[in-house]
Amino acid sequence: MNTLANIVVQGVLLGALYGLFAMGQSLVFGVMRLTNTAHGDFIVMLVFVLFALTSLLHVPLAVSLVLLLVIAFGAGYAVQYTILNRVSSRDPLPSLIVTFGLSIVIQNVLQQLFSADPRSIGTGSFEAQSVTLGGITVGYLPLVTLAATVALAFAMQWIFTRTPLGRAFRATSDDREIVQLMGVSYRRTYALAMGIAFALIGVAAVLYSMRTAVSPTDGPALLLFAFEAVIIGGMGSFWGTFAGGMALGLAQQIGFYFDPGWGIWLGHIVFLCVLVVRPQGLLPKTA
Repeated sequence: MNTLANIVVQGVLLGALYGLFAMGQSLVFGVMRLTNTAHGDFIVMLVFVLFALTSLLHVPLAVSLVLLLVIAFGAGYAVQYTILNRVSSRDPLPSLIVTFGLSIVIQNVLQQLFSADPRSIGTGSFEAQSVTLGGITVGYLPLVTLAATVALAFAMQWIFTRTPLGRAFRATSDDREIVQLMGVSYRRTYALAMGIAFALIGVAAVLYSMRTAVSPTDGPALLLFAFEAVIIGGMGSFWGTFAGGMALGLAQQIGFYFDPGWGIWLGHIVFLCVLVVRPQGLLPKTA
């Protein structure tokens, strides 16, 4: 029983990280119907921005975290407004090609600037600290990750359902031509959505880089986990994305229990099963 409880707890904590990876992807698809194939590389890019701030420029970590979120929002807004708005249409192929190109560029630039060596963000001993509850050892950092994911899911759901910005997002997602007739620029709305998505990516980058070392070529693997969490949970649904991350994390943790090589594989199997049985996901489309 204790073993089962440990698998569930560790799976939920791992799933929280995957849900955080996927939150920005879910927002971008929900508002713009844009599948961002550079999503994982943007996470890695922000990890190295944080590394540059803390290790090369010697900015205190607390200040660096605030600067990173500001930089992330500005970068997301600029990328969408200057590049992705030009290829935003009902045809997904142009945006797929452009974001794939951005992925290649980011990987090569990061390797040129920082080499291929993995980097992590030092937090003293925080990442190694843990607490034992009922015979189950739980790390403080995974608990912080879970709390951050839940808080951001609440925040994003509140923004979408309770604020004028959320109404603009939902209206633009439904019919951007009609929204323009009402005096709302879909280009600025898209840019704001991407800026917020990058801020979410920034939070994911911070917590992931504290958890493990990151190399410039890790982006495609992170994209895969984020994409699977979004598909399992349901495109455009924040709580669905959270649930998808949980399902993926639990599946991987069960696989790791039986064999270290089975974890990632079992997660992919669950993803394929959801595609076959319920292709719209567990909780599709944010209301």
